[in-house]
Amino acid sequence: MNIRKGEKKDMKAVLELIKELATFENEPNAVVVTVADLERDGFGDYPLFHTFVAEVEGQIVGIALYYYRYSTWKGKTIHLEDLIIKEKMRGSGLGSALYSKIIEQGKKDKVRRIEWAVLDWNAPAIDFYTKSGAKIMQDWRVVQMDEKVINEFLSNL
Repeated sequence: MNIRKGEKKDMKAVLELIKELATFENEPNAVVVTVADLERDGFGDYPLFHTFVAEVEGQIVGIALYYYRYSTWKGKTIHLEDLIIKEKMRGSGLGSALYSKIIEQGKKDKVRRIEWAVLDWNAPAIDFYTKSGAKIMQDWRVVQMDEKVINEFLSNL
């Protein structure tokens, strides 16, 4: 097993894992991001995200995709967008290794908080995070506005 920073050449494998996660989350047709989007947005002078990849025998079988945010209360934070392990590799320790890498990155960057979302029905993930000492917030709700609603909102101004 090798954990390393993701590179532009890895984005095809990253997208495959993103699609696998979408299927796991019962949203197989929700992914619209492309390899070109990932290559453009994750690399260059001002990357919008960063990745760590987990390799086994030269194959990427897991990723942690994260980006920096700014909290008005805490300052610099990391948002872990996705931690994905190929289904056949779950339980192998790769998830723990990637999770640890994100926490190490947060410590290195002197962030005051690392945060992420977890689906309420994903009991194995909730158990994993709780055992690590992470606090599952019960009183906050995720709020989103998709592209269709953004356009509708703006057309009504």
